[in-house]
Amino acid sequence: RRRSTAFTAAVIGLAAKMAKADGVVTRDEEAAFRKVFPVAAEDQATVHRLFALAQQHMAGYEAYAARAAKLFHDDPATLADLLDALFAIATADGAVHEAELRYLRRVAELFGIGEEEFGCILARHVRLPDDPYAVLGLDRSASNDEIKARRRDLALANHPDRLIARGIPPEFVTLATKRLARINAAYDRIARERGL
Repeated sequence: RRRSTAFTAAVIGLAAKMAKADGVVTRDEEAAFRKVFPVAAEDQATVHRLFALAQQHMAGYEAYAARAAKLFHDDPATLADLLDALFAIATADGAVHEAELRYLRRVAELFGIGEEEFGCILARHVRLPDDPYAVLGLDRSASNDEIKARRRDLALANHPDRLIARGIPPEFVTLATKRLARINAAYDRIARERGL
């Protein structure tokens, strides 16, 4: 229970500071937070107060990230899910500001998420060059077998049933379902291009 409470506080702090990273907290970002992290009616006032307090300035976000990383040092998939959720908040207003991207990169670093995995998460949320290889975290020179294996690994890792079995909160399962759809779409596009 203590671990869950500490993680919830870290999530609220990270989400609030994510929304503040570009200097302006929009209603879209607040709505995205409520959608990604639903809160029981009896806890809404407390969560709103903590969110409002944390979004006043950017200072302290590294401590929240370090706390989450420490709590889930044995579960990097949950940290990747949390980073994915922060991306959902960052993109809620239609764009990702440079300051938000710096924030997300630093959080990823504190979570122990490498550049390749960060690039995959980024590609799922932000239209860079429309590159399906980036969504899968592969180089265009990857062989057909490597592409198939990567897609299979990502599909297994992001399958909703597997996440539910790990005890992941329902909101993360929703994000994983969307993530799986993007992974499948990227693979389908590559398969069409290559005639797989």
